[in-house]
Amino acid sequence: MLAEDRYRTGDQALVRQINLSVIMHRLRENAPVSRAQLAEMTGLNKTTVSSLVQELIDRQFVREVGLETSGSRRRVGRLAMMLTLNPEAGFIVSSEIGVDFMRVICTNFAPEIIWQCNEKILSNTSQQQIIDHVLALMLNAEIEGRKFSNSFLGVSVGVPGLVDQNSGSLLFAPNLKWHDVPLRKILEEIFEAPVVVDNEASIAALGEYYYGAAQGFEEILYISAGVGLGGGIVHEGRMFNGVTGFGTEFGHMTMDPDGELCNCGNYGCWETQVSQEALFRYITKTISRGSFSSLTEKTKGDPELMTVPIVVEAANGGDELALEAFHEIGIYLGIGIASLVNILNPDLVVFGGILSLAADYLLPVINDILDQRALKWNRNATRVVSAQQGLDACVMGGVAKVYQAILAEPDNVELQVA
Repeated sequence: MLAEDRYRTGDQALVRQINLSVIMHRLRENAPVSRAQLAEMTGLNKTTVSSLVQELIDRQFVREVGLETSGSRRRVGRLAMMLTLNPEAGFIVSSEIGVDFMRVICTNFAPEIIWQCNEKILSNTSQQQIIDHVLALMLNAEIEGRKFSNSFLGVSVGVPGLVDQNSGSLLFAPNLKWHDVPLRKILEEIFEAPVVVDNEASIAALGEYYYGAAQGFEEILYISAGVGLGGGIVHEGRMFNGVTGFGTEFGHMTMDPDGELCNCGNYGCWETQVSQEALFRYITKTISRGSFSSLTEKTKGDPELMTVPIVVEAANGGDELALEAFHEIGIYLGIGIASLVNILNPDLVVFGGILSLAADYLLPVINDILDQRALKWNRNATRVVSAQQGLDACVMGGVAKVYQAILAEPDNVELQVA
């Protein structure tokens, strides 16, 4: 074979791979659709679309779901066979290790959640105990997934810290106080499936882009406020990680050089101003100065019993201190977000994490601060919304990471017929 023939063959294979990926993406975004509609959406000719769709059907990624009349696109009365991605193509296990919780789900390829578990992590639980327990839950998720399909498509873990993208190791998680944990290696020794390990807020941003409030947007800033403060950027459907993979650590921007000591070792990080700890600290200090609040009774006078849902409940009941505390947090959130809007010029800011339970109180303040501090051209282009996936944003983002790899290179996935 001549060299130019080899190159031509390679080029044809690459074009086929790209076309398969394009069809899979259009099905994910628009299903149910017909072959003719796919041809129109992709610009591919109908013969090519029919051939590639049949290949995807044979490999179980796509299924036909029945006939539908589409008079606007076809001759009146002519029936089109509609297509969707096949939920039974396989299952995905996705998990999140938080500072005080762990969450594990198993989804089909739709993706629909077919099993889930949420558990609290007690403050005295060791690193090894946490890892062992989340692995046990993930193994349970795999067992449930195999009741549905023999094809294990991937496993994902989101963690609140810096993840080395090459090794999949958690280098530093300041609020967990973990260092150099080889998470990908641990998972690969247990699970026979592709493994994803990444920062929880970055993955959550992708979860909102694929399945939540950011669908249809191209420049997304995601802010996650909980025990810590994290974030993520999605640019044209791709996560931004930076040159070392440690980008979007917004919570560790210095906002007050003389501020509180952060768990990262710096002083005055944005996280020290905007987190559930900052919320509780403000409330506790104000009560200690003699202010009355229903929160004293709700927590039985023990600050350790305070939670974000309890403070939200107090605010819903008109508690002035709870309302004042959320207003204070909202100001600092708004200042940081305004700076990021000026830098990144996103079309959408999605606010997630446990503090998003107080979105009714925080978003109006954030929007007011944006009106005051963001450049008007950037501000006019930006909406701020709550995370639609809520506390599931990270685990759904883990599903999206696996999904994204499959959609990009469906040829690399080995499906098993039950």
